[in-house]
Formats: sequence, C-alpha cells, structure tokens
Amino acid sequence: QKDGCFLCDYWHAPGDDAKNHVVWRTSSTFVVLNRFPYTNGHLLVAAGSHKAGFDELTDEEICAMGRAIRDGVNMLKTTIEPQGFNIGYNLGRCAGAGLPGHLHAHIVPRWSGDTNFMAVLDNVRIIPDALQAIWKQLHTRAVQSGLCKN
Repeated sequence: QKDGCFLCDYWHAPGDDAKNHVVWRTSSTFVVLNRFPYTNGHLLVAAGSHKAGFDELTDEEICAMGRAIRDGVNMLKTTIEPQGFNIGYNLGRCAGAGLPGHLHAHIVPRWSGDTNFMAVLDNVRIIPDALQAIWKQLHTRAVQSGLCKN
C-alpha cells in the first residue's frame, strides 16, 4: 500500500466496499465508481497492486483487467443502457492521470447529447444519479451475474 493512494486504500479495505463504491473485486482487480464522474456510471478498473504501468503488470493482471473492463461494459449495458462508451488509460500526469502511480482504466458510459455547456462553467458536471444509488444498482447486478459473492 502506498500513502495517499485511494485505490490502495480501497483495495485493502474490502469491508468498506459500499462506502468506497467498489462494485466488485476479484483476486487481482477491482471495479469502483469514479467519485468525480464525467457521466453517470463512470467506472474505474484497477489492479489490486500499486503499479504505475503496463510493463509492471504480470500477464495475469493484464488479462484480469481486460476481463473486468469487458464485464464492466456488459454490466453497464444491461443496467443503465448507455448508447456508447469511452474506455481508456491516462498514463502520466501530462496525459491527465490524477493518480499516476496506480494503473487504472476508465469506462465512461455515453449517450447522444450527454455533453453540454456546463463543463465550461467552472468545471461543473451534471450527473443525474447519486453515487450511492448507482452503486447499489450496479453492485446488485454484479451479485446477480456472479461477478461478486456479496
């Protein structure tokens, strides 16, 4: 665990998954709602280990993250029905990484017309659902689909 890394904090506190909005976890990865989402249902997929780049991950960790991304997209499709997705990694601060020391992917659900002028007004974002409400919806779907056990 690295000081100041919220992803490490979440990884090492499975009893706080509801509070931290962790949707599900595997033995090497976890999926969490972004606390500062671009759109409703914005997920982060992270390795459990504190590693900054792909070159530090094992083949198993890379595959596990890929599976979690696939499963996250499928869960969002059946739960909140977006019309598309942006999926990506920000590697390094200059690329937009807010947490450059812990590799994670973003899954951003998209809908036609979901962009508006609010983002240019003091970085305001309009999100229709509260984090806890969307977490409950997604976590319930993760349990139903067998991605997590509780």
